[in-house]
Amino acid sequence: MQEKELVRLSQEGNKEAFSALVAMYKMKIFNLAFGLTRDREVSDDLTQDIFIRVWTSLGSFRGRSEFGTWLYRIAVNRVRDEQRKRKRAWKEVSLEETGERAAEPSADPSPEEAERIEEEKRALVHKAIAALPRKHRVVLALRDIEGLSYGEISSVLKLPPGTVESRLHRARKKLREKLEPFLIEEGGRHEVQRG
Repeated sequence: MQEKELVRLSQEGNKEAFSALVAMYKMKIFNLAFGLTRDREVSDDLTQDIFIRVWTSLGSFRGRSEFGTWLYRIAVNRVRDEQRKRKRAWKEVSLEETGERAAEPSADPSPEEAERIEEEKRALVHKAIAALPRKHRVVLALRDIEGLSYGEISSVLKLPPGTVESRLHRARKKLREKLEPFLIEEGGRHEVQRG
């Protein structure tokens, strides 16, 4: 069944159709919340709360934008509300303060060691993202993690497309600057330094 039909049925109170929409978007919304909060428990709670709000607000969805765009707008606003409620933004982490680097692998790492090294690289990138200013984390999460188009991001954040583009450019530049000390060049591309 297509998304538009699932939305229509959900608006009519069909819980199975809404469950299908939740299944389509649950991980995306969780990843967005986690990318902004860096807290799995809070992200779980926010994801659940976001879908409760979507269910209760379905009557106000008129289809002027895509359902996903409308959903992301609710999600971003809900995360902002949570941050205001806590009267603080989630702490920005300095990579230099962590003192962490990816581990030095053996010449021929076992599958378990290779997976551990990849997990350490992912953790380092996540920490670098967490160290970005909030406005840059949001646009980076929506574009590079969730894959939204510039137009969709513009609609979600209610910003002009040019602002979205410049924020994304600055976010990527700052991320690269934060990761620079941890990068080495291998075969024409950059890799996270191992050790």
